[in-house]
Amino acid sequence: MRVASLALLAVLSSPAAAQQPERDTTAQQSTTLLREVFAYEGGGRDPFMSLLKSGDVRPLISDLKLTTVVYDGRYASRSVAVLRDITNRRIYRVKAGDIVGRLKVTQIRPREVVFTVQEFGFERQETLSLAKQEEMP
Repeated sequence: MRVASLALLAVLSSPAAAQQPERDTTAQQSTTLLREVFAYEGGGRDPFMSLLKSGDVRPLISDLKLTTVVYDGRYASRSVAVLRDITNRRIYRVKAGDIVGRLKVTQIRPREVVFTVQEFGFERQETLSLAKQEEMP
């Protein structure tokens, strides 16, 4: 081992090694940065997007009023409900399985609509009913 290091010292101290110009090794080295990119398409909302800026938060269940139910007793999947957003007067015509914001229409009954609400990783059931009509004498 000492012989090899002595030979290396002799080569480096030789006049031929002193004549060679020093090379700038920092200019030759390049660093490649790789960045992992994620794209959220289809499967749900982007978890990094602010909820305050997205339209996925609205309408809330408290903002909706059930105005009409067209119920088909023979084929329940053909039933349609009409909802009105009381904050901006927007109308929603929904069937079972439709999604409005975070609300999923689970079932349409003759006088009510059942929603599944997804909040903070939990699901709960909410029901909107038609306003009761008073009979005229």
